[in-house]
Amino acid sequence: MSIIRDPSLAPSGQRKIDWVRSFMPALSQIEARFKEEKPFAGLRIAVSVHLEAKTANLGLVLQAGGAEVYLTGCNPLSTQDDVAAAVAANGIETFGKHGVSMEEYEELLTETLKCRPHIIIDDGGDLVQLLSGKCREYAGCLIGGCEETTTGIHRLKAREREGTLPCPMMAVNDAKAKHYYDNKYGTGQSVWDAIMHLTNLVVAGKTVVVAGYGWCGSGIALRAKGMGANVIVTEIDPFKALDATMNGFRVMKMADAAPLGDIFITSTGCEDVITAAHFPLMKSGALLSNAGHFDCEVDVKWLASHAVRSFPQREGIVGYELPDGRVLNVLAEGRLVNLAGGNGHPAEIMDMSFSVQALASEWVAKHRGQLERKLYDVPAEIDEQIGWAKLAALGLSIDTLTPAQAAYLAGSNG
Repeated sequence: MSIIRDPSLAPSGQRKIDWVRSFMPALSQIEARFKEEKPFAGLRIAVSVHLEAKTANLGLVLQAGGAEVYLTGCNPLSTQDDVAAAVAANGIETFGKHGVSMEEYEELLTETLKCRPHIIIDDGGDLVQLLSGKCREYAGCLIGGCEETTTGIHRLKAREREGTLPCPMMAVNDAKAKHYYDNKYGTGQSVWDAIMHLTNLVVAGKTVVVAGYGWCGSGIALRAKGMGANVIVTEIDPFKALDATMNGFRVMKMADAAPLGDIFITSTGCEDVITAAHFPLMKSGALLSNAGHFDCEVDVKWLASHAVRSFPQREGIVGYELPDGRVLNVLAEGRLVNLAGGNGHPAEIMDMSFSVQALASEWVAKHRGQLERKLYDVPAEIDEQIGWAKLAALGLSIDTLTPAQAAYLAGSNG
C-alpha cells in the first residue's frame, strides 16, 4: 500500500504530470511501443528518483510496458506531495513524502524494496546500498538495474572493484543522451531557476563561485555568465581548470575565491568542498548552495554548531549568524538545490534522460540471465535511437554520411 502525505492532492499533481508529458515526445514514442510489446510483463521495477512530475511520467511509461512499478524518491526534500498522490492514484505503489527525516527517508526506500524487484532504477545509489546491506533479503529476484547520476556511478564503480554489486547495473548517467544534455544544460538552467526563485535576487553583476567544472559545473558557469555574473571556477583537475580558463572564467583555489564570492555553488560530487577553512573568509550575506547529489559538499553542520543563532530568511533559506556578526545564508539545507529548492530539470531535458532509463531497463529485461554483476555502458544503438527521435521531435534534420564518406572514415579508401 502506498505511503504518501495526502491523497487529496492528486488533482494538482496530475496537472503537473499532464503538463510535462506534452513536452516529452521521445518518451511518448517509447511508451506507444511499450503498450504494444509489453517488454516488462511479469516484472517488478523499483524506481528511486526525485519524485516529481517527470519521474512520474517515467513510472507511467514503465507501467504501460507491463511492469508493476514501485516508486519512491531519492532525496528527503525533492519529493512533491501532490505528484506522489497523483502517481498513487494512477495505480503505481508510491512511497514518498516531502521533508522527512533521514530515518523516515530510508524507511520509505525499504518499503519500496519489499516488492522484491526484478529491476531497479536508482539515482545516487541508495537502493543498491540497501540491497547490499540491510535489505539484502529483498534482492533475490534482481536481474539488473540502472543508475541515473554521476555520484551513483562513482559508488557503483567502487562496488564493482570490491565485487559487491548486488546485480548488473547500467551506467545511464554516462550515456551521451543523458550527460551531454541533462548534466550540462539541465543542471545549468534548473540550478539558476531554483536559486532565483528562492532568493528573488539579481544575478547580473554578482560574483559567482562554481566548485567543479565537469558537465554540471560547466553548465552552471555558462548560464551564470549568460546572465551577467562574474564567474570564478575552483577545480582539482588541471585540464578542467584550463578548460574553464579558455572559456573566459577565472580559476583559483576555494580559499582565494571565498572572500570574493556573492553566490557559491558546489557541483563536485565530493565531500568537504566548502568548510570551516572558508566560512571565516566570506562576505556577510553570501549565498551557499549545492548542486551535487548529497548534502556533504557544504559543511552546514559546522555552521550550525558555530553560529550564535540560525533563523529562516525566506522559505528554503536559513541564515547563520557567526560570532563576528556576519550572516551566511544556506539554500535548501545544502541539499541538491535545483530539486530541494525548485522543480528540477526542464521536461524537454528529462525526455532524453528518462528515454535512456526506459530503453536501458528494457535492455536489461531482454538480457535476463546473460549479464555479470558489473557496470555496463548503455549500448550505442540506444543513444543513437534517442538522439534521432529527439531531433525529429524538434523538427530538425541533419546530414548523413554517403557510402563513400563512410568508407573514407573507415580507412578503406587507401
